[in-house]
Amino acid sequence: MTAVCGTVFIAAGAFWLSFTSLADLAARSGIGANQAWAWPLIVDGIIVVATVAVVALAGQRSAWYPWALLTGGALVSVTANALHAVVAADADVPGVLAAAVAAVPPVVLLAITHLTVILSRPPAPLVEREVLPVSSPPPSPTVSLGGPAPLADRRALGWELREAGWSNRRIARELGVHASTVGRWFAGAHPSDVTTTNTTTDIADAEEAS
Repeated sequence: MTAVCGTVFIAAGAFWLSFTSLADLAARSGIGANQAWAWPLIVDGIIVVATVAVVALAGQRSAWYPWALLTGGALVSVTANALHAVVAADADVPGVLAAAVAAVPPVVLLAITHLTVILSRPPAPLVEREVLPVSSPPPSPTVSLGGPAPLADRRALGWELREAGWSNRRIARELGVHASTVGRWFAGAHPSDVTTTNTTTDIADAEEAS
């Protein structure tokens, strides 16, 4: 609230300085004294209204139009205040200095109006983050040496399926083992060798099957 009150006070002062300069320039330019006051209201009023519209339409496609009005109004106001200073300044004051001093009120009016509108907007609500529970990693799979059936039985069944004309890949899918395991079963072996089981080979085959 303190910031809003301060910006409103500064904006009123900047508007009044710009208003008097533009009204005097309008009167010097041939506009009647009874109507000269309306010209600064039009010029500086565009700045105020366009600033509010720019903030209200932020992020929308139609925001280009108030931006155009704001830019045009600011250029006219700054230029007119500078020209009035050059015309009305004392002879011993450089024209550039007088123009620079006179350009301050419209620039401040533009900036402070924008700041006032931003401060007067309600703050965005805080979005609470949902804290998700940290899930523990899944347990490591254990190697099952048994499987659906003892490995030796599956090897014997594999020989029967091979003799029936099945491919190694189809046998592996049917018995739930890896295709390389089926290939080792039949590499240089005979059906009579099925009953002779090597413990180390069976464990390796079971790990691949699982």
